[in-house]
Formats: sequence, C-alpha cells, structure tokens
Amino acid sequence: MGHNSFYVTTPIYYVNDKPHIGHAYTTILADVLARYHRLMGEATYFLTGTDEHGQKVQQAAKAHNVSPLEHCNNTVVRFQELWQRLGITNDDFIRTTEPRHTRIVQAILSDLYERGLIYSDSYKGCYCVPCERFFTERDLDDGKCPECRRTTIELEERSYFFKMGQYQDQLIDYIESHPDFIQPAHRRQETLGFLKKQPLGDLCISRPKARLSWGIELPFDRDYVTYVWFDALVNYISAIGYRSNEAQFKKWWPASYHLIGKDILTTHTVYWPTMLMAMDVELPKTVFAHGWWLVGDTKMSKSLNNVVNPMDMIDQYGVDAFRYFLMAGMSLGQDANFTEKIFVERYNADLANDLGNLASRATKMIERNFAGQMPPSAEIGDDERVLADLCLAAADNMAEAVKNMQLDSGLASVMATIREANRYFDKMKPWALSKAGDLATLGKVLRHTMECLRIASGLLYPCMPEKMTILRRAMGISEDALAPQLPRLRQWNILPEGSKVALDEALFPRAEYKEEAAKEAQTSKAASAKGKNKEKTAGKQDEATPAVISIAEVGKIKLQTAEIIAAEPIANSDKLLKLQVRIDQEQRQIVSGIAKFYSPESLIGKHVVVITNLKPAVLRGVESNGMLLAAEHEGVLRLVGTDGPIASGATVG
Repeated sequence: MGHNSFYVTTPIYYVNDKPHIGHAYTTILADVLARYHRLMGEATYFLTGTDEHGQKVQQAAKAHNVSPLEHCNNTVVRFQELWQRLGITNDDFIRTTEPRHTRIVQAILSDLYERGLIYSDSYKGCYCVPCERFFTERDLDDGKCPECRRTTIELEERSYFFKMGQYQDQLIDYIESHPDFIQPAHRRQETLGFLKKQPLGDLCISRPKARLSWGIELPFDRDYVTYVWFDALVNYISAIGYRSNEAQFKKWWPASYHLIGKDILTTHTVYWPTMLMAMDVELPKTVFAHGWWLVGDTKMSKSLNNVVNPMDMIDQYGVDAFRYFLMAGMSLGQDANFTEKIFVERYNADLANDLGNLASRATKMIERNFAGQMPPSAEIGDDERVLADLCLAAADNMAEAVKNMQLDSGLASVMATIREANRYFDKMKPWALSKAGDLATLGKVLRHTMECLRIASGLLYPCMPEKMTILRRAMGISEDALAPQLPRLRQWNILPEGSKVALDEALFPRAEYKEEAAKEAQTSKAASAKGKNKEKTAGKQDEATPAVISIAEVGKIKLQTAEIIAAEPIANSDKLLKLQVRIDQEQRQIVSGIAKFYSPESLIGKHVVVITNLKPAVLRGVESNGMLLAAEHEGVLRLVGTDGPIASGATVG
C-alpha cells in the first residue's frame, strides 16, 4: 500500500433480511472514515457489498417460492437504496454472486488444492444451520451453538478441509508482533486467548450439493459448493484486482481497516489471516471490531422486537442527524445505548441549540446589518484569539482522532468550539453593537463567529455532508470549495470579504421526542375523561370557583430565570416577537405576544422568568420553546422578573 492511500471495507451483509442499525452503523463509520481521509488529501478506496450464498438464502428463497438469485436480487436493493439515502460514498459494491468474484474464489481453491492445502475427509460434528458452522461437543454452550444459542444438529458427511491448523503458531507470532493488527486491544487478547487455549483445527470449506446447492461450486468436485465464509472473505481482495488487475491490487492492498462487528471476530482474525497466509498474501493492517448498539443492557434483536429501523430514524429526524449521533454516541470498540430519547436529547443539545442556533443568529445579523455580505477581515483581539486557537486546535485534534479511531473524541472537540463561539457571541453582544451603530466592531464579531462556523462545518462535513454543505454555501464559500480540505481548516480569517451570506431555513429544527408527546396526549385525554366523569357524579361545579391544585402539580411546572439576548418582530404579526433567551449555558428561542407593549430593542438584557418545560409549539411558522411570564391589568402588561440581579437559569419556586 502506498504511504498516502487508505482502503477501508465493511463486512459484506447477508441478504436474508432488510438492513438494520448494525448494518447502517458500520457502513456510516466506513463512509465517515473515507470522507475524513479524502479531506486530509489521501487517495481513498471504500468497499462494501453483500454476501449472497449459503443455506439461509436458499431457505428464504424457497419460502418465497423464488430462485435463490431472484431472492438476492430482490433483497440487495434494500441495502443499495438505504446506502443512497444515507449518503454513502462507496467506490465499489461487490456481490458474491458476480462472476468477477466467483472466478477468483475458484482460482484460489484450485491453487490451494493443487498445493495440498485442501484435502478430503469424513467429518462428524454438531452443525448450526443459522450460522452454517460445525462445532465440536466441547465448543457447545449447554448443548447449543456458542454463537447464536440455537440447537444444533448432528451431521456426518464427507467434506473438504483447509489446513488452517498448520498456521496456528505463525498467526500467534504475527498477532503478538503486530499490535495494531487486531483493534481494540481487548479484542486482540480475545483472539490470542482463543488461539492459545487449544489446537486450531482444520476448516471445513465445503457443503454437499445434496444438502446445499446454493453456493460457488468447488472447481475440483462438482458435487460440492464452497462454505459461505471461505467464499465471503475473499471479497476484500477480489474486488480490488487480486489475480485480475495486479497494479490496482498493489495500489490498495493491504487494507487499512476491515471494519467488523465483534460477533464476527473469529472469522476475520483467525479464518481470514490463515487463508491469506496460505495464499502468500500480506495480511490487512488492521481488523477493527466495534461494539453493539444496545437497548438497555440487551443487544438489538429481531426476536426481542427492539431493532431500530434506520429508515424510520432518517424519515423522522433527517439523515445527517442520524449519521452524527451514531458517530458521536459510540466510543469505537465499546457498546453503546440507543434509544430515541437519548437521540433527541443529543440532537437538541448539539445540533439544534448549539450549532444550528449559532448559524442562524450570525447569518441573520449579517443579512440585517451588512446587506447579506461577509464583513471585511478584522484584527484579532484577546477574545478572538481564544476562539481562533480553539478552532485551529480542533482541526489538529480531529486529524489525530481519525488516526486513532476516536471519532467521538474528535467530534466532541469540534462541538466545544461551537459552544465557545456561542459564549463569544453572547459576551460581545452584537445586538447591542447593532443598536449603537458600531458596525466596525459588529463586523469583527460576526466575521470571527463565521470563521469558527467555517472550520467547524468543514470538520463536521464527513459526518453531516448535506447539512454542512448548506451551511458552507450559506456563508458564501464558493462551490469548488464546499468539500473541505484540511490545510484550509488550519487557517483563520480567510472567508472572502463581500461574499453572499444567507441561510434560508433552520439547519436543525428542534426535535420532539414522539413517545413523550404521545404519553402527554394520553395523560391529557385520561384527565379529561376523569373530569367529565366527576361532573356526572358530583354535579356541575360553580364556574366562578377556582380549581384547587396540589403542590405536586405545581412542581410539574419548571420556572427559571432567563436573560433576553436578542429580539425581533415576526413578519405579518403585530403581536408576536421572536426572542432569543439565555438560560444558564443554553440558548432558547421563544415566541411571545408582547409586541404591543415592548419594542425589540427595549427587551435586550432584561432578566425574566420563563416556563422551560413547556411542550414546543409553532406560531406563525416560528418554533417556540418556552413561555415568558407576564401580568396584565387594564391594558397594561409587565414581564415577570426578579427584584434584583441573579444568574440566568436560576430555579424559581
């Protein structure tokens, strides 16, 4: 492999069902890595595909009354369509039913057979149909398959075997002398433990056609097909020219990363390397086994009905938000929890409140104060230097995080720059500068804020290519520079003066957790029904008598102090104002019907009391996340505040 090239693969996915979050996660991870390496200027090749042979495919085809190939053709499109929806930029998609793959598998089998590395013998063992693997009695877990926990059947048949066992010591030596070969480190120890525990047996690499006809025929015995794993693993080299295009193969091999789930560790760190050793082919640089997405402490499983459908998530919240959560929410190599509630909380905190809100505030102020043109380059003061240093460090941190497979850490560094930019923005009070007519200082504040957004959008682009393209275009970056390059993300103050700035819509509208909304509606409905029943039994209550509530009901309302930091009228409304308020470190948008009593300018800096756990609402097309408290009497309205200075976010009650 050339010094400046990057080759990443996913497992090839089995076409017996529709794709789920596990498939989506591995493929998005590979795509994000590929995009980061392209951003860093490296020649990059990204391979994915489908595994289309084996007993489960044959059984599924029979159940649907179609041929195995028809079943594969019908199922593979689910993966291809989802990858398109998810913005996956794979360079190749290989199917193991393609002639280009079949030829290479048969050529490898012929070579190993002729060299005496494949032999025929009778075999009796415990066979797991779903896993399509033989196990010895001692391998079984309470009499069941150690992989899937299903019951095995006893089979005896004549088979062909690959002399995998003779490579046991060579493989152990290689793993111990190449610590990066299996990552993370605890998976490396897991494989070494397996190899050192007992003698490594030879691998059965055939299935008789009398039992299984759907597979690649053995070139030296037409009564047998190839074991699906021996077939599938070859995809990593057949797709890039092994035995067909030597120049291309040398350009990309060995693979930089085989990305796999931890459940297929043995096949990729024992079967695959011994096969390559027998072929005299260099081993991949790294096999990286990531963790599982869990619901609580349980792995997602169709049988438990807790599998997340990626299509549902992207339809509800958008592709880029889904991609971002998967990358930011899991430390590579560890398990992580996925619930819609966790997803929505991170979405609102990172994307809606921090990133999306900052982009909206900065671009709107440039549109209003500078006719939508980027302010000129400005000097860097102490406050700007803090922001610039953090942003430039984030570019280095992200490059290091990609190198060390710590994407969540790199993304956290980028989001820290966004939070710092929000603090800078609030500290400099650009709305006050605008009111005072200090356009020079205002231009400096807005330009440096936009510089932070330029760098952050570039570093987030591999995770959120669609939304970051919109943002980069909105800040006037030219079309040929929308796809970022790392050298420019390590520079400050380079946005072109006078470029058009306009963000037409919110990047990340605040999301609502739909299950909580449904529960609220159900509770409200039940309360309403309960009230009606009370009326029937107790008679009609005097309408003038105020309802009495308990202290527990009062406690359901969350009241906090807030500082108003921006205000503007809402088009086509003489009552509503759109306010930006700061509540501790959070910024919220609230729509309030106080325009007849307060001008936007008079509200800036006021400390008010806000209901902060109110269900979001949309008024005149503008989202509102909270309610200001106010008192009204005889046509006079006054906002509720405190009788002295107090920090925003303080609890009221």
